[in-house]
Amino acid sequence: MAQKTITFGYGMGTQTVAIPEEQILSIIEGNPAPAVDVEEAALRCLRHPAGTAPLAELVAPGDKVCIVCADITRAWNHSDQFVIHIVNELNRGGVPDGDISILFAQGTHRKHTPEEDVRVVGEEVARRIRLYQHDSRDRANLVLVGTTSRGTPVELNRRVVEADKVILVDGITTHLFAGYSAGRKMILPGVAGWDSIQKNHCHALADHFGGGVNPATRAAVLDGNPVSDDMQEACDMVRPCFLVHSVVNDEGQICRLVGGDPHEAWMDGVREVARIQKVTYPARADVTFGCAGGYPKDVNLYQGCKFYDAAAETTKPGGIIIAIVESPEIMDPPAFMESFRFESEADMERALREQFTIPFFAAFNLFCLAHKYTIYMVTRKENFDLVRKTGQIPAETVEDAWAMARAQCAAAGIGAPTVNILPHGGSVIPSLAK
Repeated sequence: MAQKTITFGYGMGTQTVAIPEEQILSIIEGNPAPAVDVEEAALRCLRHPAGTAPLAELVAPGDKVCIVCADITRAWNHSDQFVIHIVNELNRGGVPDGDISILFAQGTHRKHTPEEDVRVVGEEVARRIRLYQHDSRDRANLVLVGTTSRGTPVELNRRVVEADKVILVDGITTHLFAGYSAGRKMILPGVAGWDSIQKNHCHALADHFGGGVNPATRAAVLDGNPVSDDMQEACDMVRPCFLVHSVVNDEGQICRLVGGDPHEAWMDGVREVARIQKVTYPARADVTFGCAGGYPKDVNLYQGCKFYDAAAETTKPGGIIIAIVESPEIMDPPAFMESFRFESEADMERALREQFTIPFFAAFNLFCLAHKYTIYMVTRKENFDLVRKTGQIPAETVEDAWAMARAQCAAAGIGAPTVNILPHGGSVIPSLAK
């Protein structure tokens, strides 16, 4: 029986597992997308943008420019490789370094360390440009700019509201309930107040109790998505003048940079992500191996579990998911892990409806999945007790998890379980072949 060795990203390293080849239904990877020359691609989208004039022509001497940049949890976007070109292009337009600031779009995430600032924007930019952290609970630095048609009060960081020009920097991939990341998300939730964020994100729940997650708010879904539409309304209130976003391939390399009008360029990137990530597969399997893709995507469970829906899509109802998420910072954010204190989905949903938070929703989604599937989570041994509280079963290695999955299948009369594999689970949109 021929064995195929599969390698998964795990933190800064890897883990491997051997699986009989005849049991593997599919290895679900994104479509090929070669890496680009980042400087060349950045200058192209800055000087030949989509839907607007070149960046250097949109600014003028005296303008105060705020670059809203995704935080360390999005370091996979490699913004440290292209923010420098944005800054230099602003200089070409007559805006000196002293009139440029960078605001990290932390949403409800924690503040950066100085080392993380450098990882996000690069050493030269960190040295030349003033850097600020967004705090969603710092009401003194929030300004109410309006209310969306869905009743969301839009309170935003003062530095964005008072800037003459705003530029958005991030990378695009699918998002658990906003459809796709980045773009309008850089404003809400990126630099919004806590109350604004919670009001927007409550649309991720069904209209009635017991309905759980709103089916209109899923990964890769934009049409009729109330969370995304609400975010776009908020973003339009501050009218950012430009956007530069990366798209990355399965190897984590930048394969495209999009730039220009904040909505038009973002949609260009969304279409490119769909082209790369949407992959058909032949059949659901007894067992799916899903991997976040290593650091920083598996820095904690909150970030790492974003691929679980894709893994569930490729698994038979009631089947097994082996989730590979190292999670060295598993308690970050504390509100996420503290949400796993309920005995039932009903109790959890009731509490979530009473006080919606993003970490609580992500925990609820995971909790529901852990009750629909058996999930073996490969993680650090010190995380085992916390993992059990989420409804998952911890394992220290992929081999250990595979052994437990095989034993479970054997007990159910499945001698040779079929397998699907998602080496970069957060970077694919699985679509069952018809």
